[in-house]
Amino acid sequence: MTDDAKRRIAELFEKLADALESGADLAGLAEGAGGRRPRIGLTVLGSEHGPEEIIDGALRALRQYSDLEVALIGPSELAESVRGVAGLRLYPAASEEEQHREMERLLDAGEIDACVTMHYNFPIGVSTVGRVVTPSRGREMFIATTTGTSGTERVENMVKNAVYGIVAAKASGVVEPTVGVLNIDGARQVERALRKLSDAGYPIQFAESARADGGAVMRGNDLLMATPDVMVCDSLTGNLLMKIFSAASTGGDYEATGYGYGPGIGEGYGRIIMILSRASGAPVVAGAIRYAADLVKGGVHEVARVEFAAARKAGWPEIGLPTGAGASASAPAQGDAAAAAESVEPPPKKVVTSDIAGVDILQLEEAVSVLWGAGIYAETGMGCTGPVIMVADEDKDAARKALESSGYL
Repeated sequence: MTDDAKRRIAELFEKLADALESGADLAGLAEGAGGRRPRIGLTVLGSEHGPEEIIDGALRALRQYSDLEVALIGPSELAESVRGVAGLRLYPAASEEEQHREMERLLDAGEIDACVTMHYNFPIGVSTVGRVVTPSRGREMFIATTTGTSGTERVENMVKNAVYGIVAAKASGVVEPTVGVLNIDGARQVERALRKLSDAGYPIQFAESARADGGAVMRGNDLLMATPDVMVCDSLTGNLLMKIFSAASTGGDYEATGYGYGPGIGEGYGRIIMILSRASGAPVVAGAIRYAADLVKGGVHEVARVEFAAARKAGWPEIGLPTGAGASASAPAQGDAAAAAESVEPPPKKVVTSDIAGVDILQLEEAVSVLWGAGIYAETGMGCTGPVIMVADEDKDAARKALESSGYL
């Protein structure tokens, strides 16, 4: 038996022992908050494969897993097609935007515990941790991160992503996840920072590369073998990896394996929102629902609170970073408009439902300040395709003109 197999068996027994020691009802461990099965929302509209594919994913999840319920969010015309299916109900929503509003309402009201959706904009500081099954060994691996962004500086982002990945892995039942850093730009700086963080009191279990020279910096071989439980990278690289792992066997237009792009994780973020690609097929939809249920049962919010507090106590995320890396690097000011808006106060807050893409991430905060100076309330955000500025619907045209005239678009 390999050392890895022994470790995983030990983790299972440790989890069982903890439950027995606490007097927990083992049968109840599969239940969600409040003694019921986890109820996972699923938005229907937006897939390149049509609503039928998404609904098929929900039905697969219900057939494969008896410990969850699914709440579809989509057109009311679908009610007849899901009528009588045990564990499945429909919340009406006529458009993608309406789906997201209903999803947020249901989450905040506690009517659903988590939701699986597509093309959702997370705030800066929140990014998603994907979960895949790798081809070489059939092992699962968490990719930290895959959409959204943890901030505006590459090395610091990846140091944050490592903790985000640990949170997702622990909440999914991996007691002591091993961590590796993908061999991309900044990897060595990230490794040094994480080792200093570990030495300062936030223990990290570093994986060893399967290549002869070992080390915590992971090669392409380690990706295929899932050498670490958590593979740390930037979100754009992670997004690419998710697509390759999910759709390599199908020609690319249909994601057929894995658990999707994962939950948005960040300090203080209180919703469990799981991301799919518009190319995700029914098997990945079912996997994402399973992933969401695991996080609900694993108490991801409490895990995140504990991990962030412990990491902060040890100096995260600044510890070990190069001088100036923790500061927000920004491009030169875009003329008088940016200089004048540098310290401007925001206008009265509005509900922001429209996004404007195309502003460089390093200029995102400046661009928002320019809009504030023009009397337009705006916020930063991050969608699946890159950074966005969020404004109210009625302000979108004026905001775009202001950004164009200031040189940000």
